[in-house]
Amino acid sequence: MKNAIALYPTADQIQALLSGPAERPVVMLNLLRFKPTADSPDEHLSGEAAYRRYSDEMVPFVESRGGRVLWSGRVDSQVIGEGGETFHMVALVEYPSRQAFVEIATDPHVQKIGIHRASGLEGQWLLATTFAPAR
Repeated sequence: MKNAIALYPTADQIQALLSGPAERPVVMLNLLRFKPTADSPDEHLSGEAAYRRYSDEMVPFVESRGGRVLWSGRVDSQVIGEGGETFHMVALVEYPSRQAFVEIATDPHVQKIGIHRASGLEGQWLLATTFAPAR
């Protein structure tokens, strides 16, 4: 089972994301792993504290474009399967559409504040999800 974590998506991953339902909201499942100590310019902080600098600016920016954080929290145990210890935190973020997510992620403001994300984040899984009603 392949389970690599990364900082940024590949071009193929962006294409796959954009091939999903275009006019429906998308909820991104963020599985985050932090560095023990952040890199420059946040080397005096933990990886999580550096990432928080990023998220403190990112959340209002996402909200200003119609997105919202649905939930976030720390991973404290794994109940089924293996490998969950790879991640420290989980967040669910809803975007108005897949295109809106890409526009937000590539905005110059996000590129600017992304220095704190990269300095604190060891890697992540980012999974796009679409609502499926229970039957």
